[in-house]
Amino acid sequence: MTKIDEKDKQILRILVRDGRISNLDLAATVALSPSACLRRVQALEAAGVISGYRAVTDPVKLGIGFTAYLTVGLNEHSKAAQEAFEAAIARAPEVRECHNITGNVEYLLRVEAADLVAYKRFHTDVLGDIPQVATITTHVVMASPKDERA
Repeated sequence: MTKIDEKDKQILRILVRDGRISNLDLAATVALSPSACLRRVQALEAAGVISGYRAVTDPVKLGIGFTAYLTVGLNEHSKAAQEAFEAAIARAPEVRECHNITGNVEYLLRVEAADLVAYKRFHTDVLGDIPQVATITTHVVMASPKDERA
């Protein structure tokens, strides 16, 4: 594991907010020379601390008007059931996140769809067709006053 000091943490905070910042601007913001700043960023990338950069998109402009979090319980608590469920979910483009969680259900999903009709189709034709699914609880997102996912 790479030892991360306060300067590295400062660099990471800035890159999380703006992954496209130039090295010159980043270096000036964290009070380092450009070469020292670039070495630190490259070291964080090489160590896997920075695993990638991505574009943050506007869901509404992409035609996504419906977002929900779903809890899913399986009818069997085995490795084979989990693997089968996860393989089915990996093929579903509506599922943007899938987390295996603790508690009274096995999975938490974040699902995006064009609208309620499209979500119902996903709920019925995709989730309803996975034999390992025993329970589904849907929590519709009304607003997201804080969302720091990149």
